[in-house]
Amino acid sequence: MSDADAIVVGGGLAGVAAAIAVAKAGLKTIHLAPSGPPDRRTSALMMPSVDYLRGAGLIDDPAALGHALTQIRIIDATGRLIRAPETLFDASEAGMEAFGWNFANVRLMERFHAVAATLGNLETRNVGVTELSGNTVTLADGTRLSAPLIVGADGKKSLVRAAAGLHARETAFAQAALVCDLDLGRPIGGTSIEFHYPKGPFTLVPAGGNRANLVWIDDRAVLEAAKGGGEAALLATFMDKSQRLFGAITLASPAFVFPLSTLSVDRAGADGVVLVGEAAHAFPPIGAQGLNLGLRDVADLAASLAAANRSEPDWATTVSRDYAIRRAGDLGRTGGMVDTLFRSLLADMLPAQALRAGGLWALKLAPALRKQAFAVGMGTRA
Repeated sequence: MSDADAIVVGGGLAGVAAAIAVAKAGLKTIHLAPSGPPDRRTSALMMPSVDYLRGAGLIDDPAALGHALTQIRIIDATGRLIRAPETLFDASEAGMEAFGWNFANVRLMERFHAVAATLGNLETRNVGVTELSGNTVTLADGTRLSAPLIVGADGKKSLVRAAAGLHARETAFAQAALVCDLDLGRPIGGTSIEFHYPKGPFTLVPAGGNRANLVWIDDRAVLEAAKGGGEAALLATFMDKSQRLFGAITLASPAFVFPLSTLSVDRAGADGVVLVGEAAHAFPPIGAQGLNLGLRDVADLAASLAAANRSEPDWATTVSRDYAIRRAGDLGRTGGMVDTLFRSLLADMLPAQALRAGGLWALKLAPALRKQAFAVGMGTRA
């Protein structure tokens, strides 16, 4: 006798969104979500993701939670022999008011939890999983629960993925990311600004008023040294990296450094187990794909559940197989795009520099090509 129709493992944004989607599909759902420290990062969600959140009832007006991203400005600061032109992408060129919205993860999580609390068939438990065997999970308190469908949303080191035998490939980079919030002397409006340096971009993302979220990618040793050198030295570095375009800069939050890697799976589901979020894929914070891809996972899981005949005894196996097929193309395309883009930013060889610079010149001069790039970046076309 099963304890539920589905068990969702993992308490991040993708996990909570998946638990809500599964419950809204009519399944009795248990969500195993051990509490952790608040996620102080932000997520730039492209319009298809924002539209999904609104359609799924996860948010109402995005302006109540986030800040519109209306332009993307790219500045080649590498100093290389062959440099790309400064390029500005404007959402109005694609007939949109904004490319997307920048949300604080803490605020999104609060909203998701509020929605989850309204669902009578969704039970959330503040406990982790220590083992998965077949369709039975063992909890940290020794309790065992079973369900036909298991959803793994438990991150890069996913226990669910490993126990289900779903193979993952992970590549670690020498680069890391430093993130923090900054107050600028001059506002950046709705423009996300990327300064491309030899070891990675220095990106300022609009966070309302004079505030910006910083994502700086460089060698980990460089970032740790900058962070450990004291606030005055760190702010001086930020001034130099931003080419002093925005006046005085002050810290609005502590700075954190975290390692970067890519992770991909051969299949995102099998034998009644499906993987969503970073259990199935992880990327450097390039191209704003992380949570966007995770929400597309959740949308396809909802579609697979809607198409399933749950009167059949093996319905969960059918769902996992259908989900894996639905996700294969998107995961492959997005993984290839982000990996190529990240490596192109780090390329020292002249041919690679020329190709990247030529590509940006083409995007700068060809409106039709820019529109295609918009669509690819937002995950709306192959």
